[in-house]
Amino acid sequence: TFGFFVIKSQKLLNWTDPPAEKDVSNLTINFGPQHPAAHGVLRLVMELSGESVKKCDPHIGLLHRGTEKLIEYKTYLQALPYFDRLDYVSMMCNEEAYSLAVEKLLNIQAPPRAQWIRVLYGELTRIMNHIMAVTTHALDIGAMTPFFWMFEEREKMFEFYERVSGARMHAAYVRPGGVHQDLPLGLMDDIYEWCKNFSIRIDEVEEMLTNNRIWKNRTVNIGVISAEEALNYGFSGVMLRGSGIKWDLRKSQPYDKYDEVEFDVPIGSNGDCYDRYLCRVEEMRQSLRIMHQALNKMPEGEIKVDDAKVAPPKRSEMKMSMESLIHHFKLYTEGYQVPPGATYTAVEAPKGEFGVYLVSDGSSRPYRCKIKAPGFAHLAGLDKMSQGHMLADVVAIIGKRVIILELRTSQTVI
Repeated sequence: TFGFFVIKSQKLLNWTDPPAEKDVSNLTINFGPQHPAAHGVLRLVMELSGESVKKCDPHIGLLHRGTEKLIEYKTYLQALPYFDRLDYVSMMCNEEAYSLAVEKLLNIQAPPRAQWIRVLYGELTRIMNHIMAVTTHALDIGAMTPFFWMFEEREKMFEFYERVSGARMHAAYVRPGGVHQDLPLGLMDDIYEWCKNFSIRIDEVEEMLTNNRIWKNRTVNIGVISAEEALNYGFSGVMLRGSGIKWDLRKSQPYDKYDEVEFDVPIGSNGDCYDRYLCRVEEMRQSLRIMHQALNKMPEGEIKVDDAKVAPPKRSEMKMSMESLIHHFKLYTEGYQVPPGATYTAVEAPKGEFGVYLVSDGSSRPYRCKIKAPGFAHLAGLDKMSQGHMLADVVAIIGKRVIILELRTSQTVI
């Protein structure tokens, strides 16, 4: 009736009854592309059960720029700066791969001094990359001090870049036939002094991290991948060596002057983030060792191949000869013709095997340039390495992979 509520009787729960079954679905989230730990525009669609990762699906192409297609519209020399911008922390190593590919098609070889300069700056670039890899990984996990220490050293390396090429990052210094210009006076002495002091910096970073309890808790047995799985995924570089496989293109397929230097290849045993960290730290020490040898063995001589079809005339000749001036103009506008053929050339870049498949049709422009980026294979294994870990551990796994989005998404077809 009006003014009264009717209360339905409810059955009281019997605590001896079995609990009611309820379907619980996993949570699907987006990690990135705006996440600060994604190191670029990496997007991961992750399936979580609580905070445990059940599935990790990488989505790429958010920074696709079609570099391979752009290269087809440039001369062989004009295409070189694109390689600086693929992996922007391994600049000269990328240039070296492309330059070696063009040299192979032209059937020429850079002079000994140019090859030693390439080795010197290739190892300087490797240290620069590993500094970024180790310190940004530590920063993601919560260790801020190594980041500031090492970036002070990285600034000094940028100065070495600037003194030899005029640019701090995108050098365009290693070119087909040699290098752009000779080392200025005093630079080798300054690099030698820096090498002596940098080993102390590595010791300081190791003192902060290597035996740190928090660091080991966040990296030991995190992102484990076996040697067999690493091979199946096509891993290379530190990602492969961290799983115990001793494979380094500088040893197995030496290029430039790597067959004349002595160095060790560090490998891990567990294939986890901690082993990969130790490999990178030891590789920095070995790079210093190679740089010392390059400085001691640096010969006098030319820094460009003695071939007028590839190398431009000297400045002194251009001021005295109209023919030399015309030759210089045509070389930089029309470019040089490369004989028809195809080659695959790979170098041991800091992140792994960086390969260039170059096809020439006899003109002054590449018919096709296919770039093999190491990070593409590494990202494929992210799902396997993340399963069973907590969401916070995915940050540690990504940080130790050091994937550069520009390098991975530069390809025309992925």
